[in-house]
Amino acid sequence: MLIEVFYVPGCPNHQPAIEGLKDVLRSATIDVPIQEIAVMNEAMASRLKFPGSPTIRIDGSDVESNHRESYGLACRLYSNGTGVPSREVLERALAKA
Repeated sequence: MLIEVFYVPGCPNHQPAIEGLKDVLRSATIDVPIQEIAVMNEAMASRLKFPGSPTIRIDGSDVESNHRESYGLACRLYSNGTGVPSREVLERALAKA
């Protein structure tokens, strides 16, 4: 299982997203490393199809597919109205993986 967290340096939601992800992984007794990837510029954001910071992908799939067409260095808003995915979204994404 490959878990990647893409983020913009300085993003206030980066660490809370990592902590929430670690908590869900612990609860599911899944022990895999989390790769953290800093998105440094617009070209990189476009190449990675980065919808905003933080973005969590498990085995290449976004934990919350929102079919966003624009990519760039921006904050991300999840369906729960915050900048981090909900526990339920993370659990569902892990179950699919």
